[in-house]
Amino acid sequence: MSDLLIEHPLEAVALVRLNRPKRLNALSNALVNELCDSLEALEAAGMRAIVLAGDARAFAAGADIPELPIADLDAWERIYAIAVPRIAAVRGLALGGGLELAMSCDMLVVADSARLGQPEIRLGVMPGAGGTQRLPRAIGKALAMEMVLTGREIDGREAYARGLANRCVPSERVERTALDLAQLVAAQAPQAVRRARAAIDDAFAGPLAETLVRERAGFRTLAATDDAREGIAAFTEKRTAHWSGR
Repeated sequence: MSDLLIEHPLEAVALVRLNRPKRLNALSNALVNELCDSLEALEAAGMRAIVLAGDARAFAAGADIPELPIADLDAWERIYAIAVPRIAAVRGLALGGGLELAMSCDMLVVADSARLGQPEIRLGVMPGAGGTQRLPRAIGKALAMEMVLTGREIDGREAYARGLANRCVPSERVERTALDLAQLVAAQAPQAVRRARAAIDDAFAGPLAETLVRERAGFRTLAATDDAREGIAAFTEKRTAHWSGR
């Protein structure tokens, strides 16, 4: 049986489900590489949004511990490079690499009962797939330091209150809420979505003066597209825009 299940519940939206239930969706090297291949294939197929999910017990409980010393961290660069907006639907456990995988997404929907943490310190190691970088940017240095240095976990309510998640809902509503967000994203002009997403990520990548220049360049490029002309015309004519992706 595949470590991933892929569904297409909405037009231009894919649902990618981690499928190692007996291992609480632990992230083996094989699973991570299969995920890379699948995300790249979905991007090539023209998906406009992707929801990444696990099951009710675990989004992903972390790395596959026996493989920890040989974790394929280079594969994560392929995940980060995917330009299609991704929404994590987090139920149950999201620990270690599981939380890092969720944070690699652009938005998070969490169950109020979810448990999120970076417990690598208890194994004598540290996060290696973005935990020390993305977590403090989302929740601030103080709580991130406590979580990473002590292994403290937070629940979905605290994750939402601290700004790590976009929505916090009961577990049974997580996937539907994530799909609703994905549908809203997929309904927008695709070039604009990808450039805007990249610009937000860029905000953390350099001095403000430099990132503002890149933002302006992105705006000018988009303003010359067919979709921009269609969006302006649709607004003026009080009708729904029809995006071509050009």
